[in-house]
This record gives sequence, structure tokens and C-alpha cells, in this order.
Amino acid sequence: MSAAIHIQQVSKCFGATQALDRVDLDIRVGEFFGLLGPNGAGKTTLISALAGLVRTDSGSIQVMGYDVRADYRAARRQLGVVPQELVFDPFFSVRETLEIQSGYFGIADNDEWIDEILDNLDLTSKADANMRTLSGGMKRRVLVAQALVHRPPVIVLDEPTAGVDVELRQTLWRFIRRLNADGHTVVLTTHYLEEAESLCGRIAMLKAGRIVALDSTQNLLRRFSAHTLRVRADGKFPTDFPNVTEQRGGWRALAFDRYEEVEPLLARLRNSGCVIEDLEIGKPDLEDVFVRVMQGQGA
Repeated sequence: MSAAIHIQQVSKCFGATQALDRVDLDIRVGEFFGLLGPNGAGKTTLISALAGLVRTDSGSIQVMGYDVRADYRAARRQLGVVPQELVFDPFFSVRETLEIQSGYFGIADNDEWIDEILDNLDLTSKADANMRTLSGGMKRRVLVAQALVHRPPVIVLDEPTAGVDVELRQTLWRFIRRLNADGHTVVLTTHYLEEAESLCGRIAMLKAGRIVALDSTQNLLRRFSAHTLRVRADGKFPTDFPNVTEQRGGWRALAFDRYEEVEPLLARLRNSGCVIEDLEIGKPDLEDVFVRVMQGQGA
């Protein structure tokens, strides 16, 4: 099977709002895939449709070959979803929560895997603590554990590190990378674009319910972003200099594509009478790509 997730011509409206508009997307088995977009772009609606929580108006979705409507139970077993919201039952301990979650999928005697999840998410010391006594970051870890408790081949992380500390991010990504290396397919939505850039092999960008960019992370960086030469200089800056952006503290940013362009740019500055006081070279980043795509510069 080549596609872990197959989405074909999926549309969804909420009243007059078009949340999804004929979305086509295939995510391969074993991929670490990024789904990016501004608030209201349709990311959570698409994930909810994937999990069978939202009924689409048209189109079809399959998870590991199972249709999310015709074969809901089989499709849902293939999927582990970490939601944005902190949803928990305040009457159970962390371990009881995971045992109950195992029971939802008909899994008994799951203690060994539960212990491994608790250990990898640094939850072992909180295993017998009541859920309502945990901090927000600890509750977030339990949500991740719940999504993994039935060993799903496809893991969907919807803003998993929103509002949590650096330690949790590092712990979470270390574990998720290991699962991905073991063959699990991972789909990530995040507003921390540096996470998507470092983790995801391919990225789709949603805007107003449509996919407006879809490519490998490296190709997106090459197509939509450029290197930046940041210069702080004493003297009048040439008015005819190309691709210049003024920044704070007297800095100016000059876009360029190839490193051999740097010396001619600096030579032009010197010849114009500018004295270069400081300079930096920045690599292309996903934030620049994201802004340009959302502004409609390419597709």
C-alpha cells in the first residue's frame, strides 16, 4: 500500500463558510508530513473529517485503505489523533486513563506498552496522579499517550506543542521521531514553523480550505525563499539597490540566490561610499515561504 492517507475531492461547508474546497491529498506510508496554514484555513476540519468526527459534504477519505465512512471502525483503529484542546476525564489517574483508552480499542493486557509510553513521555512519576492535578504541559503529554496507546500506524498531531515548555517539545519529538523511524506515518499541524522545517519531509499549505502549495520541504525552500544578506552600513545606501528591506537598528536585508552574488553586492555598497559596519548571512526559512505563499506569490 503506497498511501497511508488518501483524500479525494473533499469539501465541507458550515453554513455559508467553505471550510474545505475540493481537497486532494495523498500521504505516503512512513512519511513525516506537515499540514500548515493560518487560523481558519481548514486544518482542524480536515483532521476531524479524517477521524470521522466531521461528515464531509462530498469526496472520500481513506486511512490505510479503509474508508472513514464505510469502514469507520477499521479506519479509526489505524489512526491516533492528538487534538488541540486539553480534553480529559478528571476522575481517573493517568494510568487508568490509558487503560480505559486501550479498552475502547478492545485491547487487554496493554501494561507493557503503556509503561513504555509513560517512560518515553516522562510520565512515569505521574502514572498514579489524578488527571485534574496535572499541569497543562503534563495533560498535553497524556493526550499524546492516549493517541498512541493502541499502536496506530498513522499518528496525527494537531498543534501538539502549543503552549508547552521546551523540555516537553524535545521529549515529544524524540519519541515521535523514533516511531516514524519504525514505520509510523506522522501528520503534523503546527504554528511553530521551525518544527515543521526540521521534522517534515513534505509539506502542504492550506488557505481558505484549499491546498495552495504542496512539495518537499527543501523544494519549497528553494522555490519560494532566498538567502538574505543583512547589512548595517554607515553612509547613504544606494537608492537603486535591488530587493532591499529596511529593518530595525539600521539594518537592511538584501535577498540573493547564490553565494557568488555576495561579493558583487558588497562591492557595490563600498563603491557607493558606504562603510560596512556589520553583516550577517541568513539561510532560507519556512516562515518566509509561508508568508509568500499566503500572500499569493506562487502556488
